[in-house]
Amino acid sequence: MIKEVCLGTSLAVLIFLTILGYNVVPLLLLGGLGVFLLLMLDRKGLGASSGSNSYAQPVNFTFDDIGGQAPAKQELKEALDFVLHAPKIIEMGIRPLKGILLTGPPGTGKTLLAKAAAAYTNSVFLAASGSEFIEVYAGVGAQRVRQLFKTARERAVREKKGGAIIFIDEIEVLGTKRGTNAGHMEYDQTLNQLLVEMDGLRSNERARLLVIGATNREDMLDSALLRPGRFDRVVSVDLPDKAARCSILRLHCRNKPLGEDVDLDQVARESFGFSGAHLESVTNEAAILALREEQPTISNRHFKEAVDKVMMGEKLDRKPNQDELYRIAVHESGHAVISELLRPGSVSHLTVANRGRALGYMRQIPEDDRYLYTKESLVKQIRVYLAGAVSESIILGARSTGATSDFNQAVQAARQIVTAGLSPLGIVCEEIMSKDMLHQAIQEIVQQQEKEVAGMLDGHLDTLKEISSLLVEQEYISGTTLQERIEQAKLEKQAPLEV
Repeated sequence: MIKEVCLGTSLAVLIFLTILGYNVVPLLLLGGLGVFLLLMLDRKGLGASSGSNSYAQPVNFTFDDIGGQAPAKQELKEALDFVLHAPKIIEMGIRPLKGILLTGPPGTGKTLLAKAAAAYTNSVFLAASGSEFIEVYAGVGAQRVRQLFKTARERAVREKKGGAIIFIDEIEVLGTKRGTNAGHMEYDQTLNQLLVEMDGLRSNERARLLVIGATNREDMLDSALLRPGRFDRVVSVDLPDKAARCSILRLHCRNKPLGEDVDLDQVARESFGFSGAHLESVTNEAAILALREEQPTISNRHFKEAVDKVMMGEKLDRKPNQDELYRIAVHESGHAVISELLRPGSVSHLTVANRGRALGYMRQIPEDDRYLYTKESLVKQIRVYLAGAVSESIILGARSTGATSDFNQAVQAARQIVTAGLSPLGIVCEEIMSKDMLHQAIQEIVQQQEKEVAGMLDGHLDTLKEISSLLVEQEYISGTTLQERIEQAKLEKQAPLEV
């Protein structure tokens, strides 16, 4: 209606000016330019619903194509059943869910779950990112939200679907707590419009809408968005455990030629803390390495190299001098020997090859996926962290700056001991502890374990020197080779002396 009034008024003004004898050609050109800009702005405003609709109706993608995440899939399916079996839900007097929020670290499969949800319900699927709704111009974001919901309803009716799923990725950009962005009301207006639209979802609509949001910053979201009646369910999509990691690896290896020596269970065990995206990258990098070597199949060593690459980065060309190389070897051998003494079979391999910021590294095999730590396990971690610097002191007579990261990790583990009430101080409140008191407690723990490590290494100096020299020569030592050397040294010590 407003457009028609403006158009009629403009025509009347142009006719009046023409009658008075004015040249209206410049005005016509200016008006044409204005109309063009308005059309472009309007088209851009529809981008949230049409331009970002690249995920509409995913083909051949189901929950079975997502490895792991069994609890998240189960909870999501339960919520989606409200869309699938709407008549029965109404009979039971159940209010359909209006929104589901997927939270978790990046790369854990939140977007994949949303795509599988659309296939599961046979619904129209519209996808958008939270950043698409935020503009400098007031009202544009709110318009895009309105248009997105309108388009979802219209498409669901036009395509004769029971409903539509609206997926908003990185929703924390759109749903940030109101008042956070001082002096920029566009954020608040856009969020208010989303709140209104989600309130407007009624069970008796011709097309039922379900909003699925994804974020790894749930703490940034406005409380009005999280209340029941908007996002009714918050589904945690966590990092996969060992069984889930193995399932994900098998999914990504379906189209890859694997060698007979490949043990995906072992790869899953060594990749603790990896997300689904990391694991996909591991399989992809392993295939690239096999292709680079012109191998017909992917072997186990390709997977080991791929895990290192994803964890640490690509190998670098920089070459330290011979003295530095031996120091690096001594440092990494110290880590490896202490790790093996504390937990036999814990070392995957050690190397003096440069990757990322690391001049060398020793990679451990996690004993199991652990979420709780005892004082004993934390003390063992501290000893492994300190072993590199202590071995430098014993063999070379001085330490280097290469142990800085190790010390930081040792301090963090010691801090956990103190704050968890596992130190001689007992249960403490970190907030009211003085910095000096906390520092002293941490220092005592670290210094005590440093003495313990020095005593352990003193009894295995020959083994430490042998492994260090071997590492300089070969650049890479497997955990099996390391274990054999340590066991051989133990047997030689136990052998009786000949008279």
